[in-house]
Amino acid sequence: MSEDNEDTEREKRQAAAWRGAGRMLSRSLRDATVAELLAPLAEAPYDMDRPADLYGDGVVAELERRVAGLLGTEDAAFFPSGTMAQQVALRCWAGRTGNPVVALHPMSHPERWEGGALSAVAGLRAAHATTEARQPTAEEVAGLAEPFGTLMLELPLRDAGFVLPTWEELEALVGAAREREAVVHFDGARLWESTVHFGRPLAEIAGLADSVYVSFYKSLGGLSGAALAGPRAFVEETRVWRHRYGGRIFRQFPQALAALAGLERELPRLPSYVEQARRVAAALGPAFAEAGIPWSRVHPEPPHTHQFQVWLPYDPDRLTEASVRVAQETGRVLFRRWFPAPVPGLSVTEVEVTEPGLTWTGTEVAEAVAAFAARL
Repeated sequence: MSEDNEDTEREKRQAAAWRGAGRMLSRSLRDATVAELLAPLAEAPYDMDRPADLYGDGVVAELERRVAGLLGTEDAAFFPSGTMAQQVALRCWAGRTGNPVVALHPMSHPERWEGGALSAVAGLRAAHATTEARQPTAEEVAGLAEPFGTLMLELPLRDAGFVLPTWEELEALVGAAREREAVVHFDGARLWESTVHFGRPLAEIAGLADSVYVSFYKSLGGLSGAALAGPRAFVEETRVWRHRYGGRIFRQFPQALAALAGLERELPRLPSYVEQARRVAAALGPAFAEAGIPWSRVHPEPPHTHQFQVWLPYDPDRLTEASVRVAQETGRVLFRRWFPAPVPGLSVTEVEVTEPGLTWTGTEVAEAVAAFAARL
């Protein structure tokens, strides 16, 4: 069997184990069937007897109005992907400021996961206030050696552990950008669940920035899609560029209905997910020690959102195999795939807590850790 076939069979085995388990902290986006994805659409808060959308009207326009209202902005535009939304936003701000330099973290989504599109497609250039796995400080932004037109902050910074600044640090970061005569854009793919950490409503958080991007599937359980929110004239300009980028789609009612359903169902529940994630995280450290695992790290501790990292001193394939066996043999999913950590000899995984994990107790977490450790 070729190496590619072995990888495919391994992935199928992993997916089957996790999909077949009865207890988990969260459903994976990969687990859902077509029927499961279609079911919430009929429950969306929208009149199904109205005509379907055409090029962004109807239910898509209703979603845009809802998002603008939640974020307290003048307008919002639906985009088929967050990658497109952010590239358009940063391109538009560069045109308005006359400066193609974007200050952003090297671990942010445009730098890591978009194939160099900022420079290759939009002709923009990145500047990094810090390379450390954390949010930048106001002092670092103020001290950037070259002028920049836009400061982009990913809230939370996913690849660093879903980390957020404090509210005071965020205000200072925005203030530092203003002192440099730059605009501020929030990559808020997961901004929805950041209200607990900041202790502020969505509109107050978004109000610090000139523009905000939010995702409809990463926390809200939608099918796909994103929105850009901000001043009306700016959002209208992004709609022009959306068309140029190929994002003016004939019909998008499934994505819009799924997003409306997510805003109705998941958005109010996100604070409870964050609180439960903190309880799960607090139980993990003592459970690892009790199970005889020599070293562990939960990051950040406590979690800033309902997602966080776990680090352990084992090979990632060994940890993933233990995770699969726990699912197969106990019917519980505590962890899924593991990956090499930036530090040699360590591995890292991401833990997410949503509705399925709300009933987990500290005792159940400890039992799942013991089962996991026994299979290492």
